[in-house]
Amino acid sequence: MKFDIFDVHAHYDDEKFDEDRDQVIEELKQNGVIGVLNCGSSMEGTRDSVKLANKYDMFYAAVGVHPEFADKFSESVLDELIQLAKNPKVKAIGEIGLDYYYPENPPRDMQKKVFIRQMELAEKLNLPVIIHDREAHGDTLDIIKKFKNVKGEIHCFSGSVEFARECIKLGYYIGFTGVVTFKNAKKVVEVAKQVPIDRIVVETDCPYMTPTPFRGKRNRSEYIEFIIDKIAEIRNIDANELNAKINSNIRSLLNLGK
Repeated sequence: MKFDIFDVHAHYDDEKFDEDRDQVIEELKQNGVIGVLNCGSSMEGTRDSVKLANKYDMFYAAVGVHPEFADKFSESVLDELIQLAKNPKVKAIGEIGLDYYYPENPPRDMQKKVFIRQMELAEKLNLPVIIHDREAHGDTLDIIKKFKNVKGEIHCFSGSVEFARECIKLGYYIGFTGVVTFKNAKKVVEVAKQVPIDRIVVETDCPYMTPTPFRGKRNRSEYIEFIIDKIAEIRNIDANELNAKINSNIRSLLNLGK
């Protein structure tokens, strides 16, 4: 492995890792992975993310409720998130946001209310946010504009260059997954070409979003190598220099120091 890899968005709590999770994580260590932010989705996933961060030195956790589970949010869930966030390995609130893609997801007004409650939590705890935004760019931007003191990452960025610039103005990083390696990913490639390098972070969203040449297989953090190579090619810059800068960006995002 030619890079020291930091994966800023993973789901190793996912059932697709149930049979060989410990083995995979040992292999990550041997293959150049130096850091993983495991992000909560359901509350069960959030709790498991904290357990993984407690168990493995290189793991950190983000705690939060994904918009898909907005109907499960309550005051007791909020209280539990506050308690979990006291753990020093918890570095962000996430994965939170809006998902208008699936019609079976909770109603949009409910998603927005839960998103706002968790943005308030991030502001109160002075933690960055990991934002899920799918087919909801306008409402996502409207909400993050209300929280000037909150910074974070727009995970698996799928918007336009203009939307990326608006997010960057608000202090956000732009997250690139394996999608940037897909042949039909013209929009994401254009964003990767245009955004400042000091605002780029990389992630797997594993076990999903697997980059070419492993598309269709279970994703894992080593495969970030292909994302970095692709962005370096798009930008016509040295991949090792890009990787070093991205790792620095991730450390800044998560307040990990140098």
